Amino acid sequence: MMIKNRLLQIRLQKGYKKQKDFAELLGMNNTAYNLIENNRKQVTLETAIDIANKLHMHVEKIFYKSSE
Repeated sequence: MMIKNRLLQIRLQKGYKKQKDFAELLGMNNTAYNLIENNRKQVTLETAIDIANKLHMHVEKIFYKSSE
């Protein structure tokens, strides 16, 4: 089981076309954000909560379990 995310959809809904700008909003460097958005790096619970707080969203609206 893997934890995946909806960060790409959320970023585009919020009008951020560039990952770099969205990463700055979240207080992350672009490389780390890119790995997370593309589900190539699993986030820690602390990072997931931090991202959710900065987006004013519930963690489960951003991250979800996948059987893939």
